[in-house]
Amino acid sequence: MAALRAGLLGLGMMGRHHARILRDVEGVDLVAVADPGGDPHRVATSLEILPDVAALIDAGIDLAVVAIPTRFHADAAFALADAGVHTLVEKPIADDADTGHRLAAAFESRGLVGAVGHVERFNPALQQLRSRLAGGDAGDVYQIATRRQSSFPGRIGDVGVAKDLATHDIDLTAWVAQATYASVSAQTAHKSGRDFEDMISITGRLRNGIIANHIINWLSPMKERVTVVTGERGTFIADTATGDLTFYSNGTVPLEWESVSTFRGVSEGDVTRFAFAKKEPLRAELEAFRDAVRGETTELSSMAAAAHTLEVVESALQSATAGGELVATGRARD
Repeated sequence: MAALRAGLLGLGMMGRHHARILRDVEGVDLVAVADPGGDPHRVATSLEILPDVAALIDAGIDLAVVAIPTRFHADAAFALADAGVHTLVEKPIADDADTGHRLAAAFESRGLVGAVGHVERFNPALQQLRSRLAGGDAGDVYQIATRRQSSFPGRIGDVGVAKDLATHDIDLTAWVAQATYASVSAQTAHKSGRDFEDMISITGRLRNGIIANHIINWLSPMKERVTVVTGERGTFIADTATGDLTFYSNGTVPLEWESVSTFRGVSEGDVTRFAFAKKEPLRAELEAFRDAVRGETTELSSMAAAAHTLEVVESALQSATAGGELVATGRARD
């Protein structure tokens, strides 16, 4: 099978990682790169640095990765769709959900793979978690709670923490639970002097009844990436920064100490930390993109799914402004 000719638009912080991995993915040749701002990380090597998406298309590519600021996603992706190029766009899919849905329709109508880089789907801990939840290891799932906290990344200038980080948590929650959001409410804070929010707390409910909670900010001096799933048989904790998954099972041994046995709820049981292979998530995602272009079924986030994620974020931001709960639109997603 001939190698797929890949093009990369954007050579910034994320683009440099895409360039590194695209050069190493079997069955893919990185043949063209483009960035009007040049190549600050010197990842182009022997390739000419093209000026824009039109020049990238003219290089005769089969697939493209778009890793440029959010406000430019839509124009680039529409151009690639018109040219018949399979495309993976970094998250969020676009500035707004309506544009995201139009992008999804543009790629679907042309029979092209249109995907969005919700890379947490390829985190080994979350892949293990989804598989174990689907197998009933936690029993009936009651709640999924995430914490995504760190210091402010100076490279982000056109979106707030909701669109940049909360999109990860909303997508991974819906993907792990295999259910879309029914409603959300939120509170935000602006502490760093920017136009966009740098802290958001979201509470929601999925369509299968699971409660969702997300604590997300750029105001913490430590980095935290944690997903906690509580079910009838115990609690899973996935640390996506390290790729670790731990299960705290409910106790089955009767308590004999009267002062701690009066509560008729769950008790502590065995703690299991699972061992499994840990592939770099971005590499797994780009390999899945290659496979999708070849016609295989993958766990990639479709553009329709990413547009739903953006709808949930927009509803959360509107709720924070209005001070109430908003219902998600419920458009179809995978």
